[in-house]
Amino acid sequence: MADTLVLRALRGNARNLDLGSKKLKRVPKAVGRLRELKRLQLRNNLLTELPEELQALHNLTDLNLGNNSLEALPEVLKHLNQLKKLHLFGNKLDKLSPSVFEGLGNLVFLNLNDNKLTTLPDEINRLMELKYLYVNTNQLESIPSKLCLLQQLCELHLANNKLKSLPHDIGYLTNLKKLSVPRNQIQELPEELCILRKLEVLDVAGNQLNIFPTRLLELKLEEFYFEQNPLLEKNLISSTQQNEVLTLQEITARYIIDELTSNSFNSVFKYYPEVRKILENASKCAVCQKSFLNTWLECVKFVEPTQKIRMTGHVVPVRALLCSYKCFNKPGHQYYGIAMP
Repeated sequence: MADTLVLRALRGNARNLDLGSKKLKRVPKAVGRLRELKRLQLRNNLLTELPEELQALHNLTDLNLGNNSLEALPEVLKHLNQLKKLHLFGNKLDKLSPSVFEGLGNLVFLNLNDNKLTTLPDEINRLMELKYLYVNTNQLESIPSKLCLLQQLCELHLANNKLKSLPHDIGYLTNLKKLSVPRNQIQELPEELCILRKLEVLDVAGNQLNIFPTRLLELKLEEFYFEQNPLLEKNLISSTQQNEVLTLQEITARYIIDELTSNSFNSVFKYYPEVRKILENASKCAVCQKSFLNTWLECVKFVEPTQKIRMTGHVVPVRALLCSYKCFNKPGHQYYGIAMP
């Protein structure tokens, strides 16, 4: 049956060929003679490899290998340099060959759902045109920081894995509109997430989150899902704390940061880049708005997101940093200390 379909395609110089759901254990080598082929459907078969002849398909833009028995990425894929959409869902992949990514620089869409991947190779950063990446229902324990070099990435789907954290470099994904990481083991979201100004959908449901980053609500989200997390609850207990004694380093750092607007300080720091780098990592007090370096009080503010956000849940516990117990003891603010059990 498959050979007959290929022969018909050869006679018609076809641009589309559907060999899906044919119980194929091999792809007919004659498919490699379809030089004008743009779309090839091979989903729902029993394939464990691809023939070398497919490397002649230089016009192929869409390849569906979903629901087969591939245990490794076929090396022939690296020759398909016009490929834009690649489906590999529902296979038996436990790792990805870095060399295959060498020739896939035009890939826009990659679906790796329902495999056995425990990691992604650093070489994934070669997919510079990638906009949509699906790696749901795998066994990922981490994602490489180099994935965050994919400047065109619009959607990142990592549901049902074993992730405990996201890389701090996620802030480099400046075009990201949708981040979906539900049902993982993530314990804390990086602050850098909050600089993704194009992010519209954030799904972190079913993780291990207690609190959200300080600037989370600066994001212009349209959808926000965070149910089934062990979030901090608002159970109030009155408390007044004694003012702490700051170290000399902290006192000095706070004074210098306050004076950084002075041209004299800026001219001096050009000779001490290490000092400038340290001071640039300073935080800002949520109460007095002054900067501080190392000594802070972690607090929480319970916020109701704007009505524009479609969300599951009610109030959101957002982290807030205070520079001292002096600010914490001031009346009128809505920041609460976090009581450890």
